[in-house]
Amino acid sequence: MRQRSLIAITAALAAGALTLTACGSRDSGDKGSDSGNGGGTTVVIGVDAPLTGDLSALGLGIRNSVDLAAKQANKKNYVKGVTFKIEAADDQAQPSSGQSNATKFVGNKDVLGVVGPLNSSVAQSMQKVFDDAKLVEVSPANTNPALTQGDDWQKSKTRAYKSYFRTATTDAIQGPFAAQYVYKKAKKTKAFIIDDKKTYGAGLAATFTDEFKKLGGKIVGTEHINPDTKDFSAVATKVKNSGAQVVYYGGEYPQAGPLSKQIKAAGAKVPLVGGDGIYADDFIKLAGAKGAGDLATSVGAPVETLPSAKEFVANYKAAGYKEAYAAYGGYSYDSAWSIIEAVKKVVDDNGGKLPDDARAKVTAAMQNVSFDGVTGKVSFDEYGDATNKQLTVYSVNGNAWKAVDSGTYNGS
Repeated sequence: MRQRSLIAITAALAAGALTLTACGSRDSGDKGSDSGNGGGTTVVIGVDAPLTGDLSALGLGIRNSVDLAAKQANKKNYVKGVTFKIEAADDQAQPSSGQSNATKFVGNKDVLGVVGPLNSSVAQSMQKVFDDAKLVEVSPANTNPALTQGDDWQKSKTRAYKSYFRTATTDAIQGPFAAQYVYKKAKKTKAFIIDDKKTYGAGLAATFTDEFKKLGGKIVGTEHINPDTKDFSAVATKVKNSGAQVVYYGGEYPQAGPLSKQIKAAGAKVPLVGGDGIYADDFIKLAGAKGAGDLATSVGAPVETLPSAKEFVANYKAAGYKEAYAAYGGYSYDSAWSIIEAVKKVVDDNGGKLPDDARAKVTAAMQNVSFDGVTGKVSFDEYGDATNKQLTVYSVNGNAWKAVDSGTYNGS
């Protein structure tokens, strides 16, 4: 999203200072990331995500999951002599805030890696800041292919930023995967395409459209919406008059929910389909009862069904976080753990301590990180993309999302 697709720091910390911003969200009021006694050297893992605003349900799950990873690493004394802490910054899903947060993370010498962001448009504003500082960034949610493979990725892939990685698969796979499900399994041959004009949404809609047309589907209309409004009645009327059998929406749940509701109210009894940006419980609340049957794709297999995720789910519950880990919890945990693994490699290779050029070495080590994570095998290809290409289609069933199909995209 994630294009999309992963908190509040007020200033860069002074050199040597160990005071950290709040990160744990607990009913008890405990806001610190007190993670045990890993050792005398503090390594900070930054987290950038929308902690307030419309997308906070996803952002808070990202933050909490990274916090849990740090606590688990310290509990196990996984990197001897090192205590991990998190520092979280709220980007409010705004590129300008993300860039400001990136600058602050770079200014804190203890930060050796950052998890996030949620939104691809925010990532675009952060990549160069981190790359110039050789500070590694691992997103659990960004899905726009250009972030790793360059703006001309469909013709010639070029990796621009060696410090950028992600554990989520890309829209180059997600969009076509959805198109194949809609055309081949849901048997819908006429689609109306809508997007929010943002990096994630427009990119996702484009890859869906290309694959849908290749399969023989017909695009009966296209529209762009303003994500700052909630009145989609004009677009809904166009959908009704188009004869569409399905609406594909490139964007996120705060707009997708009302859009689905208004499309049905206009008389178009067709499902709305979207990407991982709409895969959230809040979509179901916003879409209302007639949202039943709407569909979303999301990265990976359902966390709850993976044997590898049982410990994560249990530990997250035991930790007492107020917010759910949501769509990107498992990927956030794995993103944080990939940073922990890279730090361990650098420390082990340097006689048990961090070298002066720790950031550069951690970034280099990330390329070869490989482990069995919450979401399955975690490793990265030559572009920094996740090698795990699993995707799942979910359907709104009652008041919950239900997995209806899971697999990988193998071309049309």
